[in-house]
Amino acid sequence: MRSPLRRALSVALAVGLLAGCARRETPILHVYTWSDYIKPELVQRFEQEQTCKVVIDTYDSNESMYAKLKAGASGYDLVTPSSYQVSVMAQQGMLQDLDHALLPNLANVDREYLAVAIDSGMVHSVPYMLTNTGIAYLKSKVKDPQPTWAMFDRADLKGRMTMLNDMRETIGAALKFLGYSLNTTDSTQLERAKDVVIRWKRQLAKFENEQYKSGLASGEFLVTHGYSGDILQARADNADIGFLAPREGMSISCDDLVILKDAKQVKLAHAFINFLHDGEVAAQNSQFINYLCPNAAAYAKLPPTFMNDPAVRLSPEVRARCEVIRDLGADNAKYTRVWDLIKAAQ
Repeated sequence: MRSPLRRALSVALAVGLLAGCARRETPILHVYTWSDYIKPELVQRFEQEQTCKVVIDTYDSNESMYAKLKAGASGYDLVTPSSYQVSVMAQQGMLQDLDHALLPNLANVDREYLAVAIDSGMVHSVPYMLTNTGIAYLKSKVKDPQPTWAMFDRADLKGRMTMLNDMRETIGAALKFLGYSLNTTDSTQLERAKDVVIRWKRQLAKFENEQYKSGLASGEFLVTHGYSGDILQARADNADIGFLAPREGMSISCDDLVILKDAKQVKLAHAFINFLHDGEVAAQNSQFINYLCPNAAAYAKLPPTFMNDPAVRLSPEVRARCEVIRDLGADNAKYTRVWDLIKAAQ
């Protein structure tokens, strides 16, 4: 029969072994993001450096991501919503305040972008990838291309042009063309923008968000309104594609890195944000995704052909006239009304 002392020692040893196993359990960072939005080799490098596992789930729109989280989906640590969606999530208490002491690489974030960012103090979010919305065209087919939204007035291109099926982007293009803010809530300005878009609509094949990429690459469309990253991807299939940054200005948007309020791996999520803003990492990631990470330390590490591409980095003159699309709260209804009238117009 075993003595009480020996039994106590055995129990203590077993508890110690179990505690040791718990300490050695690999932490898992759960990331919820867009498809193909982080270079896989960089994820592997982070896993090795942090002795952790990164599990990535994907979504195809801010709306579907937000709806899933609001419906009670839990277990995610880090998400990459667009800036306007970050505002909504922060207002609803869905996000943690970031601990800047754990994020020394915030010093690398481009201050020029932060000057126009929604969360300029990076309280809840850190910029991840920038895009802009401009005009793509086929260089061999379009005569006298001009960097202006007036391209969509051209009758010689009737039926061979598309614009985005997105009320804020397309109404926003007309607002910039007229010299207004693309975040205006002025009903008179919105009415004037409506008339411009209806005029453009008469020259378009359609409003479209997905097929314009393949249609441009195949030559079905000659001029398209689209996102810079999409245009770069289409250009990989057709080197004849050019890009115009309208001189009147356009929208710029950013997907941001945020940590959810109920995140379990808060420090690891901070470590991942800091890792993604290392200059070398940000440069590699930008080239993989075909979007620009607003990281000043990365710019010198990127090829001049990438950095000088107007689809990637706008000139200071054009950038000064660009705006970030902001959530307008109840005033979004004004845009919905105008968009409904545009879609119904013949």
